[in-house]
Amino acid sequence: MEKTATFVHNVMHIDNHAQKIVDCETCIALLRPRRERETIVFTNGCFDLLHPGHVDLLERARAFGHILVLGLNTDSSVQRLKGPSRPVTPLADRALVLSGLSSVDYIVAFDEDTPFELISKIAPDVLIKGGDYTLDQIVGRDVVEQRGGTVYSLPLLPGYSTTATIARILQRIADKDSATES
Repeated sequence: MEKTATFVHNVMHIDNHAQKIVDCETCIALLRPRRERETIVFTNGCFDLLHPGHVDLLERARAFGHILVLGLNTDSSVQRLKGPSRPVTPLADRALVLSGLSSVDYIVAFDEDTPFELISKIAPDVLIKGGDYTLDQIVGRDVVEQRGGTVYSLPLLPGYSTTATIARILQRIADKDSATES
């Protein structure tokens, strides 16, 4: 009986997080009644293998407002940006993992190479990107600033990147394989 109760609790818990994963139109509708009294923050990315740098950036982004909307690149968008071997983690899995973070309120997937269209529709008060982008490089900056919003490039937590994590994994596999062959 206890295992069944735990399973049901876990499914319900996942379902609650999955409610954060919405399409653009649903997100706009959910934001509409909150827009007057709450600050909407937007950030975006691939978030292929979630690491402490991602979590840190999302927590700091959320601190700029009341609601954090995360634009998440689809698998085909990630492939065009990062190459054919990416993403490692499929969109549905990335979205579900991100929905478990308390800093993230809504996750909206986008298939374009940039989130410009999504930012234009969401019309956030604050736009955040990681410090690997200068303010001039941040897509959607003009849209947000024209509406009186602000745009920030936040410093990244040093030592973390998905590309470096993948390289480390591949190196360890290669090292293990070469040790096995010896």
